[in-house]
Parts: sequence; C-alpha cells; structure tokens
Amino acid sequence: MRDMTVLEAKRYGVITCGPHQKLLAAACTMQEHNISALVVVDEEGYLIGVITRTDLVRACYERMDWEQQPVQTYMNTDVATVFLNDPLQKVMELLLNRHIHRVVAVEAVDGRLKPRGVLSAADIVYHMARCHY
Repeated sequence: MRDMTVLEAKRYGVITCGPHQKLLAAACTMQEHNISALVVVDEEGYLIGVITRTDLVRACYERMDWEQQPVQTYMNTDVATVFLNDPLQKVMELLLNRHIHRVVAVEAVDGRLKPRGVLSAADIVYHMARCHY
C-alpha cells in the first residue's frame, strides 16, 4: 500500500471555490458534499489555498458578520501538496509531520499547480482496511 501512487489512491475529485466567495456559501458547499475543506482556486483554476471547517468556526467565533466575509480572509495559503505520481508514503509523512488532515494532489501546468484531488487521513485508513480484504 505504501508504494501505491497518489493517482491510484485518490478516491474523489476536488471541490473548489474562489477566493471572493462568501464564507456562508463555502459552508453550504462543505455541508452539501459532506466534506471538511474546499480547495481555493483562482479564475484560471490554479491552487491558491484551502478553507476548512475549522477556518469557518474561527470566522464565526471572531466576527458577527462572518457569513459575508470572503474566503480569502480565512483560507490557508500554505497548502501541503503532492504530485499524482508520488507514493502514498509521502502523503502519510506530510500528514504526520505537519499535523494536518489532508493534502492536495496537484499537476504542474505552465509552472503553476492545478488541483486534481484531495487525500485525507480518512482516505489512508480506507486503503489500509481495503488491503486486508
């Protein structure tokens, strides 16, 4: 399983939002898709950040008008990324060493990063359990 590539391991596509989208819309998208984060992309679809449920909770705690705040105000721009041909071992290392819950699988296009998927700790556990059937 550790030698499985990111491309082989990723189970879903990627759900994105723009940096100017309101936090309420981001919260609704997360709820609708039952996910804990959205990948934030620019107008051309290149990676610029991630907004998580925790970021939304922080916004709600800090501001009465959190719903109207743009995603870019609370998104994280220090995104852990892996390439599609990287081994799953690299994903595990990033999750553990950076104390994070997900990484964004990307493809380099014209020197910039296009998101192609998200891998989380839940995806790793899915493959761990699947390997033993």
